[in-house]
Amino acid sequence: MDVDQTSAINATRNLAAFERHYRQWVTPVYRYFRYRVTNKKEAEDLTSQVFLKVYEQLPNYNEKGQFPAWLFTIVRHQIADHFRSDPPVVPLEDSDLKDDQPNVLEQATQSDDLNRLNQLIHSLPESEQELIRLRFVAQLTYKDIATIQGSTRDAIRKQVSRLLARLQDQMEEDHA
Repeated sequence: MDVDQTSAINATRNLAAFERHYRQWVTPVYRYFRYRVTNKKEAEDLTSQVFLKVYEQLPNYNEKGQFPAWLFTIVRHQIADHFRSDPPVVPLEDSDLKDDQPNVLEQATQSDDLNRLNQLIHSLPESEQELIRLRFVAQLTYKDIATIQGSTRDAIRKQVSRLLARLQDQMEEDHA
């Protein structure tokens, strides 16, 4: 095989790997950005910028089953760069309170609960907010988060569990 054939085979493999990773991870990456930025267009732009970087850097990536950690390292650098140039404004999440027969009181209560939970989350230290974003917005596994954070799966699982218990206690105190 000559150099041109080898290059063509490698390019085809890289494109196939990129497509597979893109299909699997575009939604979690977009959800992460959508939670962090003010509008849909910004989230779409950031997502496309990340996948452009992934495509460019994929030939240098050493596949070891840690793709989510590698990808979200790029994602986190992208959001940091974005906020350096644009101060963050995090909107309250749009809630899906639609029902066939809307119960106004129930919707108002759910909306109040969502607003309060959002306030509580935004009052957390950045490291705890990041755990929430990675686990529930991007829907990463504890193992992937541990790799990103330089921790262990069990340590991350315990941190998230304690964080959720603390948030639940604060929500219950509000209702008491």
